[in-house]
Amino acid sequence: MKIDLSMYRVKPGAKVKLRDRDADGADGTRERAAVEERTAALVARLPDLQHRLHAEGRRALLVVLQGMDASGKDGTIRRVMSVLNPQGCRVVSFKAPSEEELAHDFLWRIHRACPRRGEVGIFNRSHYEDVLIVRVRNLVPKSVWSKRYDQINAFEDILAQNDVTLLKLFLHVSHKEQRKRLLRRIKDPARNWKSDPADLEEREHWPAYIRAYEAALARCSTEAAPWHVIPADRKWFRDYVVAGLLVETLERMDPQFPKPKTDPASLRVP
Repeated sequence: MKIDLSMYRVKPGAKVKLRDRDADGADGTRERAAVEERTAALVARLPDLQHRLHAEGRRALLVVLQGMDASGKDGTIRRVMSVLNPQGCRVVSFKAPSEEELAHDFLWRIHRACPRRGEVGIFNRSHYEDVLIVRVRNLVPKSVWSKRYDQINAFEDILAQNDVTLLKLFLHVSHKEQRKRLLRRIKDPARNWKSDPADLEEREHWPAYIRAYEAALARCSTEAAPWHVIPADRKWFRDYVVAGLLVETLERMDPQFPKPKTDPASLRVP
């Protein structure tokens, strides 16, 4: 089975209403075994594509993961991207900015973490926090954060012009499913270390976060760096869509092995 992955792309200039986007995503395709088989085949393609990108050494891929608490950012990295070679891949998680980071513009710490040519970079949260939590919790005035959409677009355009391909993924989890996951996290000894009272407090601001995400998705989905809204209520379906978009993006980049500096036929091993 194959699903048209373009349906998850946010068209530049389009308005975004998350209530109109299904967080389940698997409606009409309940063949879980077939989906998981396809996911495994896609994930198996990633090491070769990454190897080619690393060997080519001319371009980079930056994967931006955003989503509500418990939307599955960590799980997506673990289940889809753990096959990538650590020598050419770096995961960066963005927490509350440090004193040093606050002394610079909000994009300073982001730019420093961007992947080098030949690398795959994965952002677990990102520069979008500065138009999300900053907006919802009034950490800076509206006169400040409202200018950041255009600044983000300009920043991402600079990256794209300098051989960085951006793949931006919003993991769309429903209010009901988030509650289930937060409760499961509290009760499970293998997961409750991740429990944070702040997550429960942030849940109280759900409508405000939805509005903030809708604004970010609509205003910052560009031709150079489009957003994709990934149904995340069913982890197995989420993994399929993410793996498919990763493979599709890398295949479109079509990295090539560089030509050898010396004709291999002329080399002799003593």
